Amino acid sequence: MSNRFPILKLLVIIFLILPAGLNSQEDTIIGDCLTEFGPTYVVGDKTAKALLIGEEVAEFRTTLFDGNTYRIVMCSHTPGLVEFSLYDTNRNLLFRNSDYGTPGSWDFKVEGSMECIIEARLNNEIAESGIAIMLLGFKTR
Repeated sequence: MSNRFPILKLLVIIFLILPAGLNSQEDTIIGDCLTEFGPTYVVGDKTAKALLIGEEVAEFRTTLFDGNTYRIVMCSHTPGLVEFSLYDTNRNLLFRNSDYGTPGSWDFKVEGSMECIIEARLNNEIAESGIAIMLLGFKTR
C-alpha cells in the first residue's frame, strides 16, 4: 500500500506540470509567429491550432473581405514542418505553400469577400507529429 503513494504523487505532479509546459511551448511558437507580421499588419484575435499526427489534416475556416491584403502565417516547432493550402468553399485550390518551397507565410489580396478553407498538414519527411499554429492578419491602409 505504501508503494502506491509515491507513484500516485508522481502521476499527479506529471499531470499538473505537463499542460503548463505545453502551453509555454505554444506561447513561444505564437511569439515567433507574431514577428512575421511587423507593424503594418493587424493580427486577428483568434489563434487556430491543431496537434497533427501522421497524415492528419487540420481544417480552419475564415471569411476574407474585399480589398484587404492578408498574411497567413503557419508556425510549428520546426521550420518548414507545416504545409498549408487555401481553398474556396467549392474546394478550388487557390494556393499551396508546398508549390513554393514551403514558406511559413503568404501575402495575398482578395477581390470580393469570400469564405475560405485553410488546410494544414505535416511534412512527414521532417516529422511524424507536431503542432500547427495559424495566425491571420490584414494590412492596415
